[in-house]
Amino acid sequence: MSMSQRNTGGIGLFLNIALFVGVVVLAVELVPTVTEYTAAKRALAQAARAGSANDIRSDFDRRAMVDDIRSISGKDLRILADNGKNTVSFAYTREVHLVGPAYLLLRYTGRADY
Repeated sequence: MSMSQRNTGGIGLFLNIALFVGVVVLAVELVPTVTEYTAAKRALAQAARAGSANDIRSDFDRRAMVDDIRSISGKDLRILADNGKNTVSFAYTREVHLVGPAYLLLRYTGRADY
């Protein structure tokens, strides 16, 4: 086995470890945003049953306080009524810092019909 073949194995191992570490760091940054989004969708579905627009907003705010939802609040909800079909929705973005000037922009939307 030549010297260059042995070094290739070491470089390959280093690159695999670096890739694995990068994926873990990205996952650590993304998991809280996905958890918050899931909580926001659940809170939206439950708050949509509250009745009037003001009741829906205040119910969402109460649930957001309990579930630690910080990206949106009741005032950010879009409530539409159209021919007996009512819809409550939200949309927001989150920036996740990767490295240096690089960011990952995540766009989250949720909707509940009642």
